[in-house]
Amino acid sequence: MFKRHKSLASARKKELFSKGASRFILKNDLRNFQCVSQLVLSAGPLKPAPVVKHSKTIHFEIEILDAQTRKQICIVDKVTQKSTIHDVKQKFHKACPQWYPSRIGLQLECGGPFLKDYISIQSVAASSIVTLYFTDLGQQVSWTTVFLAEYTGPLLIYLLFYLRMPYIYDVKESSRILRHPVVHLACFCHCIHYIRYLLETLFVHKVSGGHTPLKNLIKSCAFYWGFTSWIAYYINHPRYTPPSFGNRQVTISAVSFLISEAGNHFINVVLAHPNHTGHNARFPSPTYNPFTWLFFLVSCPNYTYEIGSWVSFTVMTQTLPVGIFTLLISIQMSLWAQKKHKTYLKKFNSYMHRKSAMIPFIL
Repeated sequence: MFKRHKSLASARKKELFSKGASRFILKNDLRNFQCVSQLVLSAGPLKPAPVVKHSKTIHFEIEILDAQTRKQICIVDKVTQKSTIHDVKQKFHKACPQWYPSRIGLQLECGGPFLKDYISIQSVAASSIVTLYFTDLGQQVSWTTVFLAEYTGPLLIYLLFYLRMPYIYDVKESSRILRHPVVHLACFCHCIHYIRYLLETLFVHKVSGGHTPLKNLIKSCAFYWGFTSWIAYYINHPRYTPPSFGNRQVTISAVSFLISEAGNHFINVVLAHPNHTGHNARFPSPTYNPFTWLFFLVSCPNYTYEIGSWVSFTVMTQTLPVGIFTLLISIQMSLWAQKKHKTYLKKFNSYMHRKSAMIPFIL
């Protein structure tokens, strides 16, 4: 009996001990859970691990060969997709300093057209290795230099003849014969024409950063300077004879000359607008200025006004050299106008309805 009570007592003790232990463990678990919960809440939202983006930039390798011998000159590597032909020329110049960028001509194939500086490498690349052919374009000068030289020469040369330097004309004959008023007017008109050219080159025209061979500068200067000397010599000669119809002929032609000069200037201002330059250009549209209304009839009114100026100057002075010069530049400008007109027809066909290139309804 005593043993039974003892076993019961020991069993109750074990039960109480197990219940106390389980309660102690439960309390500890609750405390641990609360601590972990507070820690998570205080830490804020969990952020995902950053995704590593792999670069997909493709680099090209440009092999440059001589266009004549087809021998390799150099290899330009690490050229990105956004690089242009101009960037390739810059790197080519670093590898071969004897050729500066404006002197470098690059082609996709021998005998093909030269690639423009703004063309991207990606647009001409068929694979990661691109082969270009190099041609030495010779010594180059900027277009701004060409225009300034072309127009400054005639301005100064004409003034030398107008002042009748002793080594040009006979001094006694020059002092004895008075000049006709048309001689002074012709000098004024000639100077106005080339001063306008110079000012527009500096402040109106957006001359491209391109270059041209030095021989083109020499040919242009020889043409303009030579004809100016011939024209000025005849008009400022002491034996120069005035126009056949006198002051009426001079006055009408002088007014026509000034109108043509004004029209040419306003057309050049319109053409210099950002919307009418560059690769995304739009066809120039007439404005409220009446001088620009010629755009309704022709696609190149600047050439129309230019020829109008020289025809008026020819009638005003009535000299053979001016007439020959006017004929030659008219032929040249008609060729330029037709070429531009064809380009406009491809780009702006809807705007070119019933337009002529340079002379309304004729050319």
